[in-house]
Amino acid sequence: MSDLPADGGPATRPSTPPRLRAPAHLVSPRARLMWTAVAALEVLVLLALQVGWWWLDGDGSRTPHVVVGLLWLVFAVAYVGGMPLWRYRVHRWETTPTAVYTQRGWLSQERRIAPVSRIQTVDLARGPVHQLFGLASVTVTTASAAGPLTIEGLDADVARRLVDELTDATVAETGDAT
Repeated sequence: MSDLPADGGPATRPSTPPRLRAPAHLVSPRARLMWTAVAALEVLVLLALQVGWWWLDGDGSRTPHVVVGLLWLVFAVAYVGGMPLWRYRVHRWETTPTAVYTQRGWLSQERRIAPVSRIQTVDLARGPVHQLFGLASVTVTTASAAGPLTIEGLDADVARRLVDELTDATVAETGDAT
């Protein structure tokens, strides 16, 4: 991403503004594992609720329990098996000397661009689940009403380098990020 000239003077900017497009980089393949683990935990919570309902409704008909149980099973297999793979295919990111591009989501997808001149803060987050899988999230806060851009599921080292590069680019930017 480094567009700073060797003499340390102001960076030259391309004459054309950044355009919204698909970012080039996928997140870490380990993000699929993280999303699968989180989905499995969510499904286990639903299973516990199903078992609790079955146990509390000991005198009622078993038909609703069987129907809900089968629907739950179909949902669980589709969600745990499909969501992480689809999400991995969709989640992308890229930085250029002039902008940060992100694409995320799985049912509802979002593609965003943030000019480097609008960046106000760059944050790195590593919660317990991220740490377990060696991953991190980078959040780029801009002067936009749409809110920050978040790149989830990056390899921790890639995320640290990205934060450093974006911080350097933001410091070198002469605009006021408003």
